[in-house]
Amino acid sequence: MRYVCSICGYVYDEAKEKTPFSQLPESWTCPLCGAPKALFVPEKKAEPQRASAALVHMDEDMTKLSAGALAALCSNLARGCEKQYKDEERVLFQELSDYFLSVTPEVPGADLDQLLSLLKADLEERYPAVSEAAKAVGDRGTQRVCVWGEKVTRILHSLAERYQKEGGAFLEHTQIWVCSVCGFVFVGDAPPEICPVCKVPAWKFDKVEGRASA
Repeated sequence: MRYVCSICGYVYDEAKEKTPFSQLPESWTCPLCGAPKALFVPEKKAEPQRASAALVHMDEDMTKLSAGALAALCSNLARGCEKQYKDEERVLFQELSDYFLSVTPEVPGADLDQLLSLLKADLEERYPAVSEAAKAVGDRGTQRVCVWGEKVTRILHSLAERYQKEGGAFLEHTQIWVCSVCGFVFVGDAPPEICPVCKVPAWKFDKVEGRASA
């Protein structure tokens, strides 16, 4: 049996490793991207997907997005353009993102539980719907953004769950790195040599500095 990391695609082959995946400790993580064991899935053949009504409702759903959601969307599109060396489009999307971010109001009562709920909804509902709609019209650019976004969101959900269980202890004596192209977050002493999501080199990662004490 083979198990695939849903973040970077690393394959754990039981036949080669000589240890059943189920017998690996829960603390085991992906040797490439650091994703937890829970984010591995059994390898299976891709099944053909049918277009749905998601495309019909996409324009309507876009009008319902908050300023914060639009800021995140435009930021992701800017990163996608950077990866494809479309600098003019990157600048325009980043300007839109900055504007929407500037008019985004603070969310009252926002907490970790709410964040986890939103991330889960993105993974289970929003990304599949947008991806399916993009496939229906052959929009490969949006499909790629969805692939990257889903993987980044999955690792964020995993890290948020770990923070909920362990608090800030698991971040002590280590560093946090963020890929400046796709937004992938890596916890470790040094960034990965190649981003597990978008494959850019380590120098594209930014180190997140802690806030100064008041």
